[in-house]
Amino acid sequence: MRISSIAKSIVGGLSAGAAAAVTAVQDDVVTTGEGVTIALAVLTAWGITWAVPNRPPRPGV
Repeated sequence: MRISSIAKSIVGGLSAGAAAAVTAVQDDVVTTGEGVTIALAVLTAWGITWAVPNRPPRPGV
């Protein structure tokens, strides 16, 4: 497995987690519910990215 084959998933999970974390720290406190939301955002992004295959490369490119 090459790193390029999983890079899409890593970036998707990190960006989803970062977006949820930014929202969670607006009041300077991360509650348990907000932590669960961050974790679920990351796991959901990874799952959706894993389920959707990459487009096969075009011949000659």
